[in-house]
Amino acid sequence: MQIAMIGLGRMGANMVRRLLRGGHECVVFDVNKASVDALAGEGAVGASSIEDLVSKLAKPAAVWMMLPAAITDDTLNVLAGLLARGDVIIDGGNSNYQDDVDRAGKLAEKGIDYIDVGTSGGVWGLERGYCLMIGGPKAAVTRLDPIFLSLAPGAGTAESGVGRRTSELGYIHCGPSGSGHFVKMVHNGIEYGMMAAYAEGMNLLKAANSGKQTRTVDAETSPLSHPQYYQFDLDVAEISEVWRHGSVVSSWLLDLLAQSLENDPNLEVFSGRVSDSGEGRWMLKAGIDTGIPLPVLSSALFQRFSSQGHERYSNQVLSALRAAFGGHAEKKH
Repeated sequence: MQIAMIGLGRMGANMVRRLLRGGHECVVFDVNKASVDALAGEGAVGASSIEDLVSKLAKPAAVWMMLPAAITDDTLNVLAGLLARGDVIIDGGNSNYQDDVDRAGKLAEKGIDYIDVGTSGGVWGLERGYCLMIGGPKAAVTRLDPIFLSLAPGAGTAESGVGRRTSELGYIHCGPSGSGHFVKMVHNGIEYGMMAAYAEGMNLLKAANSGKQTRTVDAETSPLSHPQYYQFDLDVAEISEVWRHGSVVSSWLLDLLAQSLENDPNLEVFSGRVSDSGEGRWMLKAGIDTGIPLPVLSSALFQRFSSQGHERYSNQVLSALRAAFGGHAEKKH
């Protein structure tokens, strides 16, 4: 089946490679010509522009965008002026599901179908496959089933996902446009929470020898009341490894963490600044709109804000207040 891909970054390029392995024809474009040339050398059809890409497509055309959210709408607007009734645009990036609903309505007026695909798999997707959460018109989604089947982890285990329980193969039609990215938004929020839980637990394991540490005795330092209970020099890397085998907290995330700790037990290559790409914020907004409490996931998101240095001023306020009412001088690190 023919499919076009715009955006050949960490995800898009490997998705093209997986589709090529599945026997599909891929027409590709990226602002980085070297990325286009690299995939052309592997069997894809390179395009020099979006206009050139569309000109190489048979009808009805299918164009998949794998782009940062900030430039998705501009690309979508260009495509909308080039494509015709019956064609389909797929957005596989991390877009806001509300944007999807609006985009689908506008494109429907032109007879162009819009499909949003929440895509999970990261840099491992080429070999492991991509978990796909799909929103859009049923007929258009069904027509593209061979594409989804090739990208999903279950590719090769069945002739087709049509008429089957495709969730077992790693992809699912969630509902109308917007539903795919809504599901992916919640998926990423859960990911935030899982990652935060591992991080906090590992931090406590690392601090289990606090009773062996010399602590300053002054009015600004809370004493460790029972140092005898914190005398454990634990090997966090080995603990993460043993939890991978038979533990109820085992997961692919833990597998990745164990590998990272084996390579760098103190994680010295990382500064500890954790970015957020938007999905956690959108999910909290959805929780507020619907009245659904999300205490764990909101805490995980706010912890990321703290890691980015956004709590610095509030901590300065706290320090100023302690100095003002109690004469407490700041301790130097």
